[in-house]
Amino acid sequence: MSKNTGLILWFTGLSGAGKSTLAELVGSELREQGLKVEILDGDEVRTNLSKGLGFSKEDRDTNIRRIGYVARLLARNGVVAITAAISPYTEVRDEVRTLAEAEGIPFIETYVKCSIETLADRDVKGLYRKALAGEIKNFTGISDPYEAPVNPEIVVNTDRETVQDSLGKILDRLSEVLEFAGAALSSVAG
Repeated sequence: MSKNTGLILWFTGLSGAGKSTLAELVGSELREQGLKVEILDGDEVRTNLSKGLGFSKEDRDTNIRRIGYVARLLARNGVVAITAAISPYTEVRDEVRTLAEAEGIPFIETYVKCSIETLADRDVKGLYRKALAGEIKNFTGISDPYEAPVNPEIVVNTDRETVQDSLGKILDRLSEVLEFAGAALSSVAG
């Protein structure tokens, strides 16, 4: 890995699983270590970069490809690009990974795993309960598929771990994977 190349830390998981929370916490820790970090949050990207896209498979794939493209641009310029989007389909996540790795950009997939029951309990808007009752169509993980990663670099179980435990697992794994930040991250994770 070149010193001018950053990396992509790709969070995937269902709505409400904790992707954005963990992305922000990891981003803060990495910034404290002097690394350049940008977070591409799924909701913000939909508002600013993918406005007008719906929730068909084609539109979801387009959204994820756009996030992947921006993440690669950032990583090419030495930035740690952290994404936090549901990214429900394996094929498109793998496509984004392949494009990044073809450019020599490390791609670290982090599966933020959480049970539907816990997500429904956490959901203050009641969207999961409405989706489970059939009131909301095309809801990822209920009436629309979510394809969990088969072999992600990191798995956190946010329904069984504290936020700090999940953060520690991510930082520990990053310290193993990244030679340029290993020593600094080890002290943070430890």
